[in-house]
Parts: sequence; C-alpha cells; structure tokens
Amino acid sequence: MTGAAVTELRRRILSGAVAAGEALRQDALAREFGISRIPIREAFRQLAAEGLVTLHPHRGAVVTSLSAEDIAELFDLRAMLEPDLVRRAVPLLKEADFARAEATLAAYETAIRHHDIDAYGELNTEYHLSLYWAARRPQTFELVRMLLANTDRYTRVQLARSDEATSRAIREHAALLEHCRQRDAEAAAQLTLQHVLAVRQDLLRMSQPAPTEPQEQPAA
Repeated sequence: MTGAAVTELRRRILSGAVAAGEALRQDALAREFGISRIPIREAFRQLAAEGLVTLHPHRGAVVTSLSAEDIAELFDLRAMLEPDLVRRAVPLLKEADFARAEATLAAYETAIRHHDIDAYGELNTEYHLSLYWAARRPQTFELVRMLLANTDRYTRVQLARSDEATSRAIREHAALLEHCRQRDAEAAAQLTLQHVLAVRQDLLRMSQPAPTEPQEQPAA
C-alpha cells in the first residue's frame, strides 16, 4: 500500500500536478487511496528522504520548492568535475565498459518511453558513472557520485515536465557514447559540459515563479 502511494505521489510532484508549496493532507489522501493514514505517513517519510516534500508538524507534508541556489551550485560543481573525468576516462575505457553503457542507455530510453520516473533517474546516474569510472580518479568519482545523487530529484523533474528535454537527453547520451567509442576525449568532455549546463539552464527556468497575469481594471 505504501509503495503504490509513494509512486503516485512522486509522479504528481515531479510532473507538476501538485505545485511546490502545496500541502499534502493525510486524511484526504487516505480516503482517496482507500487506505489508512499509516501507509500515507510512511509514504511522506519516503518522499521527504528523496527531498520531494518537507514534513511539518501541523501542515503534514509540503511539496518542496525547486531551489535556484541549490541548482546553480550543484550543477556548477558537476560542470567543473564531469568533463575532466570523462576526458581522462576515454583512453582507458574497455569494450566491456562500452557494452555496459550501451545496455544502460537502452534501458534508460525504454524507461523514458514508458514514463518510468523512478527508473530513469537511477539509469541516468548509472549511465554517466559507467563512462567516468575508468578515469582512475577515485576521489573525484565519489564526489561526482554524490552530486548525481543530490541532483537526481532535479533531473527527474526536468525530464518529467519537458518532452524537449527528454529528446535532447537521449540524443546527447547517444552522442557522448559515440565520442567515447571514437576515443575523442575532447569532444566527449565538451559535450558533457554542454549537457550539464543545458540541464542547469532548464531547471533554473523551471524554478522561477510563473508570471501573474495582470488583472483587468474596471471601466471608469
């Protein structure tokens, strides 16, 4: 019961069906899903662990807003570290690494086609790391792993709300793998930088409040 509630509430939050700052009420959701408040409460805890909601004693769970400051900082760090990792990794990648990356990319594209929000966040991280690990920079690799985990929520929001972003992600991931196969380290690094900065730009735009329409003035 909890799993189904988590999946549906996550879908609503990431797709924007539930707005940032909106409170999720235990009683109303329990009635909607036909379950008790206990699994709803557990669903709130899981969503809070993912950074999708914030728990408040008297308001229940409130949908977390996209933080422009966090987006800028996290993606700036990724833009500094990931191009260097892939540049170092390209000459050292083996056929088994390419096979793993191809399989992950195929699963990622399938997840996007089926709107499987849970899967494509994990597969996006797995794909990038599969191309970075050979760089032999374990400290940087672990930092990037942490950054990918911390940006997963934001990446899923972007993909869930923008068909253009999903199409671009598929194209750029495929092109990145081809650059790596061709041992073109500089092209791979440049595309990685472009890819990270494009996501950053999309998310910063999404984090801005929607403009309010001017109200018509009554006729004099």
